[in-house]
Amino acid sequence: MTHDFESVTVDDIEAARDRLDDDSVVKHTPVERSTSLDELTGAEVFLKMEHLQWTGSFKTRGAYNKIAQFVADGESASGTGVETATATETETETETETKTKTKTDRVVAASAGNHAQGVALAATKLGVDSTIVMPRTAPQAKVDATRGYGATVELVGTDFQDAMAHARDLVDETDAEFVHAYDDPAIVAGQGTLGLEMYEDVPSVDTIVVPIGGGGLISGIATAFSELSPETRVVGVQATGAATVPDSLQKGAPIALESVDTIADGIATGGVSDLTLSLIEDHVDEVVTVTDGEIARAILLLLERAKQVVEGAGAAAVAAIISDELDVEGETVVALLGGGNLDMTMLQTVLVHALSDREQLLRLRVRIDDRSGKMEEISGLIADHNANIQTVRHDRSAPELDVGEAHLDFQVETSGAGQARAIIRSIRDHGYEVTHVNA
Repeated sequence: MTHDFESVTVDDIEAARDRLDDDSVVKHTPVERSTSLDELTGAEVFLKMEHLQWTGSFKTRGAYNKIAQFVADGESASGTGVETATATETETETETETKTKTKTDRVVAASAGNHAQGVALAATKLGVDSTIVMPRTAPQAKVDATRGYGATVELVGTDFQDAMAHARDLVDETDAEFVHAYDDPAIVAGQGTLGLEMYEDVPSVDTIVVPIGGGGLISGIATAFSELSPETRVVGVQATGAATVPDSLQKGAPIALESVDTIADGIATGGVSDLTLSLIEDHVDEVVTVTDGEIARAILLLLERAKQVVEGAGAAAVAAIISDELDVEGETVVALLGGGNLDMTMLQTVLVHALSDREQLLRLRVRIDDRSGKMEEISGLIADHNANIQTVRHDRSAPELDVGEAHLDFQVETSGAGQARAIIRSIRDHGYEVTHVNA
Protein backbone atom coordinates (compact mmCIF):
# COMPACT_ATOMS: atom_id res chain seq x y z
CA MET A 1 0.00 0.00 0.00
CA THR A 2 1.39 3.42 -0.96
CA HIS A 3 0.92 6.43 1.32
CA ASP A 4 1.71 10.12 0.97
CA PHE A 5 2.99 10.37 4.56
CA GLU A 6 5.87 8.92 6.54
CA SER A 7 5.04 5.48 7.90
CA VAL A 8 6.76 3.32 10.53
CA THR A 9 9.19 0.42 10.14
CA VAL A 10 10.65 -2.13 12.50
CA ASP A 11 13.96 -0.27 12.23
CA ASP A 12 12.20 2.82 13.63
CA ILE A 13 10.94 0.74 16.54
CA GLU A 14 14.40 -0.69 17.24
CA ALA A 15 15.84 2.85 17.21
CA ALA A 16 13.14 3.92 19.64
CA ARG A 17 14.10 1.09 22.00
CA ASP A 18 17.68 2.35 21.97
CA ARG A 19 16.45 5.81 23.01
CA LEU A 20 14.34 4.26 25.77
CA ASP A 21 17.26 2.32 27.24
CA ASP A 22 16.77 3.85 30.69
CA ASP A 23 14.85 1.97 33.39
CA SER A 24 13.95 5.24 35.11
CA VAL A 25 11.96 6.24 32.01
CA VAL A 26 10.52 2.96 30.73
CA LYS A 27 10.90 -0.47 32.29
CA HIS A 28 10.37 -3.91 30.79
CA THR A 29 7.03 -4.78 32.40
CA PRO A 30 6.29 -8.35 33.52
CA VAL A 31 4.10 -11.01 31.93
CA GLU A 32 2.01 -13.36 34.08
CA ARG A 33 -0.01 -16.46 33.23
CA SER A 34 -3.65 -16.34 34.33
CA THR A 35 -5.05 -19.78 35.14
CA SER A 36 -8.45 -18.20 35.83
CA LEU A 37 -8.60 -16.82 32.31
CA ASP A 38 -7.30 -20.15 31.00
CA GLU A 39 -10.39 -21.81 32.47
CA LEU A 40 -12.77 -19.18 31.14
CA THR A 41 -11.41 -19.16 27.60
CA GLY A 42 -9.92 -22.61 27.02
CA ALA A 43 -6.65 -20.91 26.06
CA GLU A 44 -3.27 -20.29 27.64
CA VAL A 45 -3.64 -16.65 28.63
CA PHE A 46 -0.74 -14.38 29.49
CA LEU A 47 -1.23 -10.84 30.77
CA LYS A 48 1.28 -8.20 29.73
CA MET A 49 1.37 -5.94 32.78
CA GLU A 50 2.02 -2.60 31.12
CA HIS A 51 -0.24 -0.93 33.69
CA LEU A 52 2.74 -1.36 36.03
CA GLN A 53 4.77 1.09 33.92
CA TRP A 54 6.05 4.17 35.77
CA THR A 55 3.15 6.40 34.73
CA GLY A 56 0.64 3.58 34.90
CA SER A 57 0.49 3.14 31.11
CA PHE A 58 2.49 2.63 27.93
CA LYS A 59 2.28 6.27 26.86
CA THR A 60 5.75 7.29 28.06
CA ARG A 61 7.28 5.08 25.36
CA GLY A 62 6.00 7.15 22.47
CA ALA A 63 6.26 10.51 24.22
CA TYR A 64 9.89 10.02 25.19
CA ASN A 65 10.84 8.79 21.74
CA LYS A 66 9.22 11.87 20.22
CA ILE A 67 10.60 14.48 22.59
CA ALA A 68 14.09 12.95 22.64
CA GLN A 69 14.32 13.74 18.93
CA PHE A 70 13.52 17.41 19.59
CA VAL A 71 16.29 18.09 22.05
CA ALA A 72 19.88 19.06 21.24
CA ASP A 73 22.44 16.44 20.25
CA GLY A 74 24.29 16.94 23.53
CA GLU A 75 21.24 16.23 25.70
CA SER A 76 21.70 13.37 28.12
CA ALA A 77 19.13 10.70 28.86
CA SER A 78 19.03 11.86 32.47
CA GLY A 79 17.39 15.12 31.41
CA THR A 80 19.76 17.69 32.89
CA GLY A 81 18.60 20.33 30.43
CA VAL A 82 18.55 21.21 26.76
CA GLU A 83 22.02 22.20 25.63
CA THR A 84 22.62 24.76 22.90
CA ALA A 85 24.16 23.21 19.80
CA THR A 86 27.10 25.02 18.24
CA ALA A 87 27.87 24.66 14.55
CA THR A 88 31.21 23.08 13.75
CA GLU A 89 33.55 24.62 11.20
CA THR A 90 32.38 22.13 8.59
CA GLU A 91 28.65 22.85 9.01
CA THR A 92 26.94 25.08 6.53
CA GLU A 93 24.62 27.86 7.64
CA THR A 94 21.62 25.83 6.40
CA GLU A 95 22.67 22.79 8.41
CA THR A 96 23.02 24.91 11.56
CA GLU A 97 19.62 26.48 10.98
CA THR A 98 18.04 23.03 10.51
CA LYS A 99 19.61 21.76 13.71
CA THR A 100 18.31 24.79 15.63
CA LYS A 101 14.80 24.18 14.35
CA THR A 102 14.81 20.62 15.67
CA LYS A 103 15.37 21.81 19.24
CA THR A 104 12.67 22.94 21.63
CA ASP A 105 12.33 23.90 25.25
CA ARG A 106 8.58 23.45 25.44
CA VAL A 107 6.05 20.86 24.30
CA VAL A 108 2.27 20.89 24.26
CA ALA A 109 -0.09 17.91 24.25
CA ALA A 110 -3.77 17.12 24.55
CA SER A 111 -4.93 14.12 26.51
CA ALA A 112 -7.72 12.61 28.59
CA GLY A 113 -5.10 11.35 31.03
CA ASN A 114 -2.51 8.70 30.20
CA HIS A 115 -0.79 10.49 27.31
CA ALA A 116 -0.69 13.54 29.56
CA GLN A 117 1.33 11.70 32.18
CA GLY A 118 3.61 10.12 29.60
CA VAL A 119 4.43 13.49 28.01
CA ALA A 120 4.89 15.13 31.41
CA LEU A 121 7.38 12.50 32.60
CA ALA A 122 9.25 12.38 29.29
CA ALA A 123 9.53 16.15 29.06
CA THR A 124 10.73 16.49 32.64
CA LYS A 125 13.32 13.75 32.15
CA LEU A 126 14.61 15.55 29.06
CA GLY A 127 14.63 19.01 30.66
CA VAL A 128 11.75 20.35 28.56
CA ASP A 129 8.74 22.31 29.85
CA SER A 130 5.35 20.79 29.10
CA THR A 131 1.82 22.13 28.93
CA ILE A 132 -0.92 19.53 28.81
CA VAL A 133 -4.49 20.38 27.87
CA MET A 134 -7.03 18.02 29.41
CA PRO A 135 -10.83 18.04 29.26
CA ARG A 136 -12.55 19.27 32.40
CA THR A 137 -14.08 15.80 32.68
CA ALA A 138 -10.67 14.13 33.04
CA PRO A 139 -10.35 12.06 36.24
CA GLN A 140 -8.88 14.18 39.01
CA ALA A 141 -6.32 11.49 39.81
CA LYS A 142 -4.91 11.77 36.28
CA VAL A 143 -4.87 15.57 36.45
CA ASP A 144 -3.01 15.48 39.77
CA ALA A 145 -0.55 12.86 38.51
CA THR A 146 0.20 14.89 35.37
CA ARG A 147 1.01 17.94 37.48
CA GLY A 148 3.07 15.71 39.75
CA TYR A 149 5.26 14.72 36.81
CA GLY A 150 6.07 18.38 36.23
CA ALA A 151 3.57 19.58 33.62
CA THR A 152 1.43 22.69 33.54
CA VAL A 153 -2.16 21.49 33.13
CA GLU A 154 -4.95 23.47 31.47
CA LEU A 155 -8.49 22.12 31.74
CA VAL A 156 -10.55 22.97 28.65
CA GLY A 157 -13.83 21.66 27.22
CA THR A 158 -15.72 18.48 27.92
CA ASP A 159 -13.94 15.92 25.74
CA PHE A 160 -10.68 15.05 23.98
CA GLN A 161 -11.59 16.97 20.82
CA ASP A 162 -12.08 20.21 22.79
CA ALA A 163 -8.73 19.72 24.50
CA MET A 164 -7.07 18.99 21.16
CA ALA A 165 -8.38 22.19 19.56
CA HIS A 166 -7.09 24.33 22.42
CA ALA A 167 -3.71 22.60 22.39
CA ARG A 168 -3.37 23.33 18.68
CA ASP A 169 -4.12 26.99 19.39
CA LEU A 170 -1.36 27.08 22.02
CA VAL A 171 1.14 25.69 19.53
CA ASP A 172 0.12 28.29 16.92
CA GLU A 173 0.63 31.08 19.45
CA THR A 174 4.10 29.93 20.59
CA ASP A 175 7.18 28.11 19.34
CA ALA A 176 6.25 24.97 21.27
CA GLU A 177 6.27 21.55 19.64
CA PHE A 178 3.07 19.52 19.62
CA VAL A 179 3.20 15.93 20.86
CA HIS A 180 0.25 14.11 19.37
CA ALA A 181 -1.22 11.15 21.22
CA TYR A 182 -1.08 8.85 18.19
CA ASP A 183 -0.80 10.62 14.82
CA ASP A 184 2.98 10.70 14.61
CA PRO A 185 5.49 8.10 13.37
CA ALA A 186 7.76 8.75 16.38
CA ILE A 187 4.88 8.11 18.78
CA VAL A 188 3.89 4.92 16.96
CA ALA A 189 7.50 3.69 16.93
CA GLY A 190 7.83 4.33 20.65
CA GLN A 191 4.65 2.40 21.41
CA GLY A 192 5.93 -0.34 19.12
CA THR A 193 8.71 -1.11 21.57
CA LEU A 194 6.01 -2.82 23.60
CA GLY A 195 5.56 -5.23 20.68
CA LEU A 196 9.24 -6.16 20.84
CA GLU A 197 8.83 -6.94 24.54
CA MET A 198 5.66 -8.97 24.05
CA TYR A 199 7.34 -11.13 21.45
CA GLU A 200 10.41 -11.63 23.64
CA ASP A 201 8.18 -12.47 26.62
CA VAL A 202 6.03 -15.07 24.78
CA PRO A 203 7.64 -15.93 21.42
CA SER A 204 5.20 -18.80 20.84
CA VAL A 205 2.14 -16.53 21.01
CA ASP A 206 -0.73 -17.31 18.63
CA THR A 207 -2.87 -14.20 19.27
CA ILE A 208 -2.20 -10.83 20.84
CA VAL A 209 -5.09 -8.62 21.93
CA VAL A 210 -4.53 -4.87 22.12
CA PRO A 211 -6.89 -1.97 22.98
CA ILE A 212 -7.42 0.75 20.36
CA GLY A 213 -8.09 4.42 20.95
CA GLY A 214 -6.39 6.53 18.31
CA GLY A 215 -4.52 3.48 17.05
CA GLY A 216 -0.93 4.43 17.87
CA LEU A 217 -0.37 1.53 20.26
CA ILE A 218 -1.72 -1.25 18.07
CA SER A 219 -0.06 0.27 14.99
CA GLY A 220 3.36 0.07 16.62
CA ILE A 221 2.84 -3.36 18.15
CA ALA A 222 1.41 -4.82 14.93
CA THR A 223 4.27 -3.38 12.90
CA ALA A 224 6.75 -5.11 15.20
CA PHE A 225 4.93 -8.44 14.97
CA SER A 226 4.63 -8.18 11.18
CA GLU A 227 8.36 -8.88 11.00
CA LEU A 228 9.08 -10.77 14.22
CA SER A 229 6.13 -13.18 14.05
CA PRO A 230 3.92 -12.59 11.00
CA GLU A 231 1.90 -15.73 11.77
CA THR A 232 0.69 -14.25 15.07
CA ARG A 233 -2.89 -12.98 14.92
CA VAL A 234 -3.18 -9.34 15.96
CA VAL A 235 -6.59 -8.36 17.35
CA GLY A 236 -7.65 -4.84 18.25
CA VAL A 237 -10.38 -3.96 20.74
CA GLN A 238 -12.52 -0.83 20.95
CA ALA A 239 -15.31 0.19 23.31
CA THR A 240 -18.65 0.24 21.50
CA GLY A 241 -19.27 3.81 22.64
CA ALA A 242 -16.03 5.00 21.03
CA ALA A 243 -15.62 2.56 18.14
CA THR A 244 -14.30 4.26 15.01
CA VAL A 245 -12.01 1.65 13.47
CA PRO A 246 -14.59 -0.83 12.12
CA ASP A 247 -16.41 1.93 10.21
CA SER A 248 -13.12 3.52 9.13
CA LEU A 249 -11.86 0.21 7.75
CA GLN A 250 -15.10 -0.35 5.90
CA LYS A 251 -15.04 3.12 4.33
CA GLY A 252 -11.29 3.21 3.72
CA ALA A 253 -10.79 6.54 5.50
CA PRO A 254 -10.67 7.75 9.11
CA ILE A 255 -14.15 8.31 10.53
CA ALA A 256 -14.55 10.48 13.63
CA LEU A 257 -17.34 10.48 16.21
CA GLU A 258 -18.94 13.72 17.36
CA SER A 259 -19.11 12.34 20.89
CA VAL A 260 -18.01 9.24 22.76
CA ASP A 261 -19.65 7.39 25.62
CA THR A 262 -17.57 4.82 27.49
CA ILE A 263 -16.06 4.17 30.90
CA ALA A 264 -12.77 3.45 29.10
CA ASP A 265 -11.60 7.06 28.91
CA GLY A 266 -8.09 5.99 27.86
CA ILE A 267 -9.40 4.79 24.48
CA ALA A 268 -12.12 7.42 24.06
CA THR A 269 -10.35 9.45 21.37
CA GLY A 270 -13.29 9.34 18.97
CA GLY A 271 -11.09 8.95 15.91
CA VAL A 272 -7.99 7.52 14.25
CA SER A 273 -5.59 9.10 11.76
CA ASP A 274 -4.53 8.30 8.22
CA LEU A 275 -1.24 7.01 9.62
CA THR A 276 -2.71 4.67 12.21
CA LEU A 277 -5.55 3.50 9.99
CA SER A 278 -3.09 2.57 7.24
CA LEU A 279 -0.96 0.56 9.68
CA ILE A 280 -4.05 -1.15 11.07
CA GLU A 281 -5.14 -2.04 7.52
CA ASP A 282 -1.69 -3.44 6.76
CA HIS A 283 -0.92 -5.34 9.95
CA VAL A 284 -4.00 -5.94 12.15
CA ASP A 285 -6.02 -9.08 11.49
CA GLU A 286 -9.24 -8.36 13.32
CA VAL A 287 -10.99 -5.60 15.29
CA VAL A 288 -13.74 -6.36 17.81
CA THR A 289 -15.84 -4.18 20.10
CA VAL A 290 -16.85 -4.65 23.73
CA THR A 291 -19.55 -2.99 25.80
CA ASP A 292 -19.00 -1.01 28.97
CA GLY A 293 -20.69 -3.84 30.85
CA GLU A 294 -18.14 -6.31 29.49
CA ILE A 295 -15.31 -3.93 30.38
CA ALA A 296 -16.68 -3.54 33.92
CA ARG A 297 -16.83 -7.32 34.33
CA ALA A 298 -13.24 -7.59 33.13
CA ILE A 299 -12.07 -4.96 35.63
CA LEU A 300 -13.74 -6.86 38.46
CA LEU A 301 -12.40 -10.20 37.21
CA LEU A 302 -8.85 -8.83 37.14
CA LEU A 303 -9.30 -7.44 40.65
CA GLU A 304 -10.56 -10.73 42.04
CA ARG A 305 -8.56 -13.30 40.13
CA ALA A 306 -5.35 -11.61 38.99
CA LYS A 307 -5.15 -9.12 41.89
CA GLN A 308 -4.53 -6.33 39.38
CA VAL A 309 -6.13 -2.87 39.34
CA VAL A 310 -6.62 -1.68 35.76
CA GLU A 311 -8.69 1.04 34.15
CA GLY A 312 -11.31 0.53 31.47
CA ALA A 313 -8.88 0.83 28.57
CA GLY A 314 -6.51 -1.55 30.34
CA ALA A 315 -9.23 -4.17 30.79
CA ALA A 316 -10.56 -3.99 27.22
CA ALA A 317 -8.33 -6.81 25.95
CA VAL A 318 -9.51 -9.15 28.70
CA ALA A 319 -13.11 -8.10 28.07
CA ALA A 320 -12.64 -9.21 24.46
CA ILE A 321 -11.23 -12.65 25.19
CA ILE A 322 -14.01 -13.51 27.66
CA SER A 323 -16.73 -12.18 25.34
CA ASP A 324 -18.50 -13.95 22.52
CA GLU A 325 -16.77 -11.67 20.01
CA LEU A 326 -13.43 -13.46 20.04
CA ASP A 327 -12.61 -17.17 19.99
CA VAL A 328 -9.18 -18.02 21.40
CA GLU A 329 -9.81 -21.60 22.50
CA GLY A 330 -6.71 -23.77 22.25
CA GLU A 331 -4.40 -20.84 21.58
CA THR A 332 -1.57 -19.11 23.41
CA VAL A 333 -2.80 -15.57 23.96
CA VAL A 334 -1.23 -12.38 25.28
CA ALA A 335 -3.72 -9.75 26.44
CA LEU A 336 -2.27 -6.29 26.97
CA LEU A 337 -3.20 -4.49 30.19
CA GLY A 338 -2.35 -1.06 28.86
CA GLY A 339 -3.29 1.23 31.74
CA GLY A 340 -3.82 1.14 35.49
CA ASN A 341 -4.85 4.72 36.26
CA LEU A 342 -8.31 3.88 37.57
CA ASP A 343 -10.04 6.81 39.23
CA MET A 344 -11.61 5.79 42.55
CA THR A 345 -14.98 7.30 41.59
CA MET A 346 -14.93 5.25 38.42
CA LEU A 347 -13.92 2.18 40.41
CA GLN A 348 -17.00 2.64 42.59
CA THR A 349 -19.19 2.99 39.48
CA VAL A 350 -17.65 -0.11 37.92
CA LEU A 351 -18.06 -2.16 41.09
CA VAL A 352 -21.71 -1.20 41.50
CA HIS A 353 -22.40 -2.06 37.86
CA ALA A 354 -20.52 -5.35 37.93
CA LEU A 355 -21.98 -6.46 41.29
CA SER A 356 -25.47 -5.58 40.06
CA ASP A 357 -24.85 -7.60 36.92
CA ARG A 358 -23.90 -10.58 39.09
CA GLU A 359 -26.92 -9.94 41.33
CA GLN A 360 -24.60 -9.59 44.30
CA LEU A 361 -26.07 -6.11 44.61
CA LEU A 362 -29.83 -6.50 44.31
CA ARG A 363 -32.44 -3.75 44.01
CA LEU A 364 -36.01 -4.84 44.69
CA ARG A 365 -39.26 -2.89 44.51
CA VAL A 366 -42.06 -4.38 46.58
CA ARG A 367 -45.64 -3.15 46.30
CA ILE A 368 -47.42 -3.10 49.66
CA ASP A 369 -50.55 -1.94 51.44
CA ASP A 370 -49.20 1.05 53.31
CA ARG A 371 -49.79 -0.26 56.82
CA SER A 372 -47.53 -0.66 59.83
CA GLY A 373 -45.50 -3.85 60.03
CA LYS A 374 -45.08 -4.40 56.29
CA MET A 375 -41.48 -3.17 56.15
CA GLU A 376 -40.59 -5.31 59.15
CA GLU A 377 -42.22 -8.38 57.57
CA ILE A 378 -40.41 -8.07 54.24
CA SER A 379 -37.11 -7.20 55.92
CA GLY A 380 -37.51 -10.39 57.92
CA LEU A 381 -38.02 -12.43 54.76
CA ILE A 382 -34.77 -11.03 53.36
CA ALA A 383 -32.95 -11.64 56.66
CA ASP A 384 -34.13 -15.26 56.64
CA HIS A 385 -31.82 -15.76 53.63
CA ASN A 386 -28.84 -14.21 55.48
CA ALA A 387 -28.70 -11.29 53.06
CA ASN A 388 -27.79 -7.79 54.18
CA ILE A 389 -30.10 -4.83 53.53
CA GLN A 390 -28.02 -1.77 52.65
CA THR A 391 -30.85 0.73 52.16
CA VAL A 392 -34.64 0.86 52.05
CA ARG A 393 -36.84 3.66 50.73
CA HIS A 394 -40.57 4.16 51.27
CA ASP A 395 -42.33 5.69 48.21
CA ARG A 396 -46.01 6.63 48.13
CA SER A 397 -45.84 8.93 45.07
CA ALA A 398 -45.53 6.52 42.10
CA PRO A 399 -48.42 7.15 39.66
CA GLU A 400 -49.28 3.45 39.31
CA LEU A 401 -50.04 3.13 43.03
CA ASP A 402 -53.60 3.15 44.35
CA VAL A 403 -54.60 5.15 47.38
CA GLY A 404 -53.25 3.40 50.46
CA GLU A 405 -50.43 1.64 48.60
CA ALA A 406 -46.68 2.22 48.60
CA HIS A 407 -43.43 0.88 47.21
CA LEU A 408 -40.58 -0.33 49.36
CA ASP A 409 -37.30 -0.12 47.45
CA PHE A 410 -34.61 -2.35 48.95
CA GLN A 411 -30.92 -2.47 48.06
CA VAL A 412 -29.58 -5.82 49.25
CA GLU A 413 -26.16 -7.48 49.34
CA THR A 414 -26.35 -11.13 48.32
CA SER A 415 -23.93 -13.97 47.64
CA GLY A 416 -25.00 -14.09 44.01
CA ALA A 417 -27.79 -14.96 41.59
CA GLY A 418 -28.94 -18.07 43.47
CA GLN A 419 -29.56 -16.27 46.73
CA ALA A 420 -31.11 -13.30 44.88
CA ARG A 421 -33.66 -15.52 43.16
CA ALA A 422 -34.48 -17.29 46.43
CA ILE A 423 -35.21 -13.94 48.10
CA ILE A 424 -37.49 -12.81 45.27
CA ARG A 425 -39.33 -16.14 45.30
CA SER A 426 -39.84 -15.97 49.06
CA ILE A 427 -41.32 -12.46 48.91
CA ARG A 428 -43.68 -13.47 46.09
CA ASP A 429 -44.73 -16.61 47.95
CA HIS A 430 -45.93 -14.33 50.76
CA GLY A 431 -48.28 -12.56 48.37
CA TYR A 432 -46.28 -9.46 47.42
CA GLU A 433 -45.70 -8.03 43.97
CA VAL A 434 -41.94 -7.69 43.65
CA THR A 435 -39.83 -6.32 40.79
CA HIS A 436 -36.13 -6.77 40.23
CA VAL A 437 -35.06 -3.24 39.22
CA ASN A 438 -31.27 -3.59 38.77
CA ALA A 439 -31.61 -2.89 35.04
